[in-house]
Amino acid sequence: MAMSAPHGGATRPEDRPWSLSRQFALSGGLVMVLAAALAGFITSGIVTRATVENTATSTALFMDSFLSPHLQELATSDILSPEASGALDRLLDSDAFEGRFPHLEIWKPGGLVAYSRTKELIGKKFPPPEGLLEALGGKVASRYADLDAEEHTIRHFNKAYLEIYVPVREYLSGRIVAVAEIHEHPGAIERRLFHVRLQTWLVTAALTLLLMASLVSIVYRGSRTIATQQEKLRDNIRAVQQISEQNRVFKERAQRASSRLAELNARYLRNVGAELHDGPAQLVGLAALKVEHIRRARTTAKREENLASMETALSEAIREIRTISKGLMLPEIEDLPLCEVVDLAVSAHKKHTGTKAAVDCDLPEKAFPHAVKICVYRFIQEGLNNAFKHAGGRGQTVSCKIKNRVLTLSVEDEGGEREGWQSAREAGLGLAGMRDRVESLGGTVTISSKSNGGTRVEMKLDVAEAEKNA
Repeated sequence: MAMSAPHGGATRPEDRPWSLSRQFALSGGLVMVLAAALAGFITSGIVTRATVENTATSTALFMDSFLSPHLQELATSDILSPEASGALDRLLDSDAFEGRFPHLEIWKPGGLVAYSRTKELIGKKFPPPEGLLEALGGKVASRYADLDAEEHTIRHFNKAYLEIYVPVREYLSGRIVAVAEIHEHPGAIERRLFHVRLQTWLVTAALTLLLMASLVSIVYRGSRTIATQQEKLRDNIRAVQQISEQNRVFKERAQRASSRLAELNARYLRNVGAELHDGPAQLVGLAALKVEHIRRARTTAKREENLASMETALSEAIREIRTISKGLMLPEIEDLPLCEVVDLAVSAHKKHTGTKAAVDCDLPEKAFPHAVKICVYRFIQEGLNNAFKHAGGRGQTVSCKIKNRVLTLSVEDEGGEREGWQSAREAGLGLAGMRDRVESLGGTVTISSKSNGGTRVEMKLDVAEAEKNA
């Protein structure tokens, strides 16, 4: 949900909430960096141990072939003979061995030194190193030199050599008779371990980045989809709100129009009642008085005179009643196509006023609600009557079209020397009734002036909406 900016202003970028992809990139990135670091340390340690063990095994196999022949006498002796010790000295003094293996001790079980490049150690007994104990168990052991060990402090070791403990077996029995402790310079293996660790970290980092990129990509697409759907949802909500507001306005307009239409109908009925009272009712009352005069007439001539007067009054009353009735009744239009209803209204106007009106009706042959037909007929009737009254019937035109189920009907004139009927649009019942009739069906009415001084009155009506409101 978006955060609103203070004081009703636009939302600043720093105030906007982070997207799911950014939140995941931060939190997931931290978690994966920690996981990658942990995995790197664990993997690096495993690879380091494996590399040291492989190096120790290779060195053990390499040195065993040179040392074992000179150490067989330790199966029966605790100290090497001068001949065997001299042979080892000559072997280890060669350039091939001295540069790589600067020190060598041969241990007997219990911590006795049977041979050493450092002669003062020979015959002495020291606490057995852990590597010695492992080698006596038949394993090749390797570890970095403990500089605090007694045998190292005597020689003032300041470099942590790689110590490799190799069991020495008797040829015939295979039992372990001694252990060779080989000191190897750590430079070569340290370089190898550096490259191994570097490769391990690079692979771990690459896999982490690849995994992170793939996950972020998935979350990013999901975040974009959610954001798009949220935006569409907000648009739909706004559209629904707008439609709801429009429906509310239309409903209020229709209610007002229906109320005004009911009021106009009541006023119209009062006018009809007044017309009946002031016209036909008076004449019928006059005829009723003549009846009494006829009864009292003493001569035939007087009776005939009163009968003639009564007949005249009744004939005038009947004529006025018919005239009023014509204005109340519509011709039979329910079964007619809408274009014929338009033609019928124009023909009726021509018959009553003697003026012509051009008709442009382009409608499909389809059924329209009866309420729409009545509305069209009354609209044309009122529009042409006003055009005749205020413009003398000059340039009368009726146009009726439909597009996308919206019916558009207009009545135009070219104006005249009489007072324009727009100035009287609030005065009579006709325009108000016409507008309320159209709005009660959900339509609208507009009145506009033309450039030539004429007037155009137009109604727009959604046929589908009219069917609901009819």
